[in-house]
Amino acid sequence: MAEPLLALSGLGKHFGGVQAVKDLSFSMGSGEIVGLIGPNGSGKSTSVNLISGTLPPSNGDIRFAGTSVSRLTVSERVPLGLARTFQTTSVFPEFSVREQVLTACHVRYRSSASGSVFRLASARREEHAQHAKVEEILAFVGLAAVAGEAASAISSAQQRLLMIATALATEPRLLLLDEPAAGMVAKERKDLAALIQRIRGRGTAVLVIEHHMGLIMEVCSRIVVLNFGQKIAEGTPADIQRNPVVIDAYLGGAH
Repeated sequence: MAEPLLALSGLGKHFGGVQAVKDLSFSMGSGEIVGLIGPNGSGKSTSVNLISGTLPPSNGDIRFAGTSVSRLTVSERVPLGLARTFQTTSVFPEFSVREQVLTACHVRYRSSASGSVFRLASARREEHAQHAKVEEILAFVGLAAVAGEAASAISSAQQRLLMIATALATEPRLLLLDEPAAGMVAKERKDLAALIQRIRGRGTAVLVIEHHMGLIMEVCSRIVVLNFGQKIAEGTPADIQRNPVVIDAYLGGAH
């Protein structure tokens, strides 16, 4: 079997006496779309913060592409191919949409500082390639028409697409989408589902952390369910829909 792209083993995080995540283990392969769900307070946000490097784990291990990244910072994980978006929109308000995505491209910028300063041919070629990449990504996510507008002036749904575009500019192997459909109406969620599928088509694995079950059930081949910081179920969307433990966690035993 191929080695998993992402593998969590006995992952845990405590804040003082509060165990936010406990003994979490699951893996996902390249090009797979996996959902991470659970009721409020189940540990989803803490888990994605651990995977992305925003928080250090208290125990356990995170392996990415065969290498332990548990002690690496966010800035050390991104060049390895691990990128994320956030629950709340995160944009540079004074930048245009195009400029924000271009900023993220510098993770993959290879020309030396001196080459850029003296405008060497190799640096000019790379700069041209980065600008072309930005235009391709903006068209891919559906933001080409607003590329020149201020990031703060576009709609909330477009700002969420901008976060995805910014993450894609780092050329991730795994993209963590934290509540990507928050605030979206039905048409926008449908377009988002199609975009997630297209991202997988580019060879990028996607971990979707989301409350909207319709989106999760539509795009994910497998779902991991958390409750009180622990994994309580894992399986296909059909398996999860009829799992009594999951139903109890969301609705209570009376249902």
